[in-house]
Amino acid sequence: MLQVFKKLNKSLVEVDEELLVDGYDFADHWIHMSNPTDKEVEYISRATLIPEDYIKAALDSEERAHIEKEEFGPQDFPFGDEIADSPALPHTVMMSVTDIPITEEDDDKYTYATLPFGFISTDNVVVTVCLNETSIIYDLMAGRFVKDFNIHKRTRFFLQLQYVISKKYLQYLKQIDRASQRVQNELEKSMKNESLIEMLSLEKALVYFSTSLRANTAVLDKVPRLVKFFEEDEDLWDDVLIENKQAIEMSNIYRDILSGTMDAYASLISNNLNIVMKALAVITICIDVPAMIAAFWGMNTGVPFNDKNWGFWVVIGISIAILIVILIIMWKKRMLK
Repeated sequence: MLQVFKKLNKSLVEVDEELLVDGYDFADHWIHMSNPTDKEVEYISRATLIPEDYIKAALDSEERAHIEKEEFGPQDFPFGDEIADSPALPHTVMMSVTDIPITEEDDDKYTYATLPFGFISTDNVVVTVCLNETSIIYDLMAGRFVKDFNIHKRTRFFLQLQYVISKKYLQYLKQIDRASQRVQNELEKSMKNESLIEMLSLEKALVYFSTSLRANTAVLDKVPRLVKFFEEDEDLWDDVLIENKQAIEMSNIYRDILSGTMDAYASLISNNLNIVMKALAVITICIDVPAMIAAFWGMNTGVPFNDKNWGFWVVIGISIAILIVILIIMWKKRMLK
């Protein structure tokens, strides 16, 4: 899907898709691409003079987070002969790939994961790319986490985007914490496999978040070397670093807590199993002793108290006496507790 936005009367408006024909001027526009087709990638590459490799970088779900800045000329494009005289070339392109959090609905439950998100800027256009649709774009447009959103200021746009991404991590981390509390309450009432599987899914999501946030930190550390900050951007840059650091700390804390909780429930399950097995062993012994004595007196050979009416009660008494002795021994060995 291809979305193009431009600033009009201090507000951001979406350009009608019918206007996006060959020759359309994308200067001072923001282009967002969600799982674009090869045709859309080629069209944007020609229109913005951004290499296709830069656009496709974020479309690989296994792409690592990184940032780079490079100058491109006509020779760097397969259609270079067509743009050899373009006054826009050579120009500098900055491309960053950072991981963003996403949610997926599965059987009426939300699962959490991360996806690469590409940010590409030139002197006159900004392009963002993601494999799936993401609410981060709509949060950015709605001013949910940042104010004075302006696509004309490329550096500030990038910082605002990274700030929203960090805020989104914090939002999802709080949701994961609430979900883990709910699952723990369910497990306290009944040990269900579904609850344990959900707990494991939450722990896996925290591992993804923690790994992605550390990778994003490595990207953010390189930004000052590639981008020149204006004085008014310094505070925003500090806020980005603070929010990202807080997200890392929260993900590590929640992961440690959840990991410890999982270990505790594993121990409880193992302990409950031991209790059940011990109870079954006691019951088996209590049943086997009378059965063994009854088997001895049921043989087709001469046995004590044969042909005696009171012999049956003697055998029962012997069985009870032996059973009492065994129970006393078990009690002293704490096998009945």
